[in-house]
Amino acid sequence: MDRTEDTLYLRIADQLASSIRAGTLARGERIASVRELARQQGVSMSTVVQAYRTLEDARLIEARPRSGYFVAARSVRRPPEPETTPLPAAAQPVAVSSLGVQVTALAQDPNFTSFGAAYPAAELFAQERVRRALSRAAQRHRASLCRYPLGSGTPEFRRAVARQALAMGCQLDPERIVSTTGCQAAISLCLRAVTKPGDVVALESPTSYGFLELLESMHLRALEIPTHPRHGLSVDALSLAFDTQPVKAVLAVPTLSNPLGSSMPLAERRRLAQLVAQRGVPLIEDVLYNPLCEHDEQRRAVRSYDATGHVMLCGSFSKTLAPGLRVGYVDAGGWTAQVQRLRHVYSGSYTEVLEQAMADLLMQPGLESAFRSLRSAVAQRVDEARGLIAESFPKGTRVTDPPGGFLLWVELPAGSDSMALFEACLRERIVFAPGTMFSSTGRYRHCLRLGVVGRWDDAQRRALRRIGELARELRPA
Repeated sequence: MDRTEDTLYLRIADQLASSIRAGTLARGERIASVRELARQQGVSMSTVVQAYRTLEDARLIEARPRSGYFVAARSVRRPPEPETTPLPAAAQPVAVSSLGVQVTALAQDPNFTSFGAAYPAAELFAQERVRRALSRAAQRHRASLCRYPLGSGTPEFRRAVARQALAMGCQLDPERIVSTTGCQAAISLCLRAVTKPGDVVALESPTSYGFLELLESMHLRALEIPTHPRHGLSVDALSLAFDTQPVKAVLAVPTLSNPLGSSMPLAERRRLAQLVAQRGVPLIEDVLYNPLCEHDEQRRAVRSYDATGHVMLCGSFSKTLAPGLRVGYVDAGGWTAQVQRLRHVYSGSYTEVLEQAMADLLMQPGLESAFRSLRSAVAQRVDEARGLIAESFPKGTRVTDPPGGFLLWVELPAGSDSMALFEACLRERIVFAPGTMFSSTGRYRHCLRLGVVGRWDDAQRRALRRIGELARELRPA
């Protein structure tokens, strides 16, 4: 598909999505066949197929065998989305509580109904495919189990990563890719390469609890940048921050940020790449969630616009393919040599058989199909969860509508206290992530993050409704 067709399919998908969301096309209504729409729009049938596939991934339409395409039966009630939260202009020292550790531990406790996890459950992955890949790697590379590996990672894994990066618009040199034990490890190496204790790091707000833990452990200060729940980090606000604060690095998740699930428009990604180049400030880009995004265009990395080496690309496959293999990577741009040295100091070597297994998985022809299956399975849960929130939570509640992923950010009405709600839910063996976990400023006490990637059954639905009931009971008069 050439670039013109690429734009056309998105335009067609957006037009149909607008009609569906506005109610012009009703739930359950049959829409034009591929052939009919191609004739109406004057485009190829493959362009229409791609548009329909995008709408399927977005849970807006569904294909019925021998019947055609129909508008999907989405939730009747659609809660409004949150708005951007004002933030202090100065950087903050980071002091995270043990709350995140508690939420993570309870998310794995079978005695609790959990919405606290930020990773998919094992049953959502092709477990047999992963097992076979690991078995092949152990058989074919059994000598690696008894030798000490040196270098930046296995050539096969680094080539596989470079190939996958093409889907994000990035041309990476395998020789410059460094393997890590996960995305968090890659980000840690990048921060160590470009900062020293006391430096200011700009990042989204709300942001990943794991990022705040990293900054605290490295004695870095956090400058939280206003972030739109749908469009992501404000490049204008970041530019102003560069004028007023001694920012030494930017840490961002442009695609499906955690916890908001926001995704930056392509024009803003380009502006972000240009801004960090102009100011000479490194951008550490986390692309962990990119394969989960419903739209091909929004999987494009900021790194794809980088012409100066200021964007450091970090990723892994722990949320999309094989969490247990614990394999990640980084291409550190202009700081590659520093990251390579730091990896040797802090991480030592790598596990060759695990990297060979991951390379096998990444090179298999059914990989994109596996990503689509995961996106589809999670999308249905997310959409149903938004409907349950609309039905059960207090009037005035807002919730994000992310273009993929499995996290929902819920903003309760003013005056609500998610910590009080958290404690009330714990008494009923229900757990979620309170909003205060995701900021160094003490903000977001009226917010919470829900992960809908564990078990999904009637017990989960009842628990989600119960969170809403308790939120109504605890709401100030």
